[in-house]
Amino acid sequence: MNLVDYLQAVIMGIVEGITEFLPISSTGHLIITAELIGFEGPMAQIFEVAIQLGAILSVCWLYRQKIGWVLRGAGTDRAARGFVFNLALAFIPAAVLGLLFHHQITTYLFNPVTVAWALIAGGILILAVERWHVPVHVVEIEVIDWRQALKIGCAQTLALIPGTSRSAATIIGGILFGLSRQAATEFSFFLAIPIMFAATGFELYENLAAFDARLIGVFAVGFVTAFASALLAVKFLVRYVAHHSFRVFAWYRIGFGSLVLWYYH
Repeated sequence: MNLVDYLQAVIMGIVEGITEFLPISSTGHLIITAELIGFEGPMAQIFEVAIQLGAILSVCWLYRQKIGWVLRGAGTDRAARGFVFNLALAFIPAAVLGLLFHHQITTYLFNPVTVAWALIAGGILILAVERWHVPVHVVEIEVIDWRQALKIGCAQTLALIPGTSRSAATIIGGILFGLSRQAATEFSFFLAIPIMFAATGFELYENLAAFDARLIGVFAVGFVTAFASALLAVKFLVRYVAHHSFRVFAWYRIGFGSLVLWYYH
């Protein structure tokens, strides 16, 4: 271990934390960042598991009261039970397709050019949705019905393409299906919890043999950095969507995707 290892861990942790919950694709940014700073190989895959865990635990911490309400009331409270059912329903499509096509996706789609096109396409879609002004029918996530939850879960499957962004797919899907920006954003946060824990567990199982205990300090730095930066990103997004559209993220995606295409061509 040396200073470069720790510096790379900090960079990757910050990138993961900031981009995981913003609609700009954490996977896409991690793929590009890792290639630019030379952070690749089997250990890099295990490291990404650690920083993803740091990011998702930040959401668990921020929403610990509501998570506690859900856990306490899942057996007795009808609203809590319905919320759990909706999360489970929305979780299934991406989980099933991810398991079925994980190898093909990582083999053929995990590259900067695919990321760039997905970023641009997602940005154009966000701009289109913002122009449509879809009527809002749901302003609180507790009253989302199972049909809307399933539709959002189907929209989340698009995020299996790196560069699409899981948060963008679920937030924009939620808006298209009648949720307010705030409700769509909050539901995206909660839906991230099961899907990211499942993905983290799967990646850990797949790559555990590559783990080197001598790098535990580097992993800890990346984990803490991702946790802290994700806290800031989630707080920012919650405040931002209360008064702004998602157009700035759309233009960022288009600009960044175009820059990546130019660089890799």
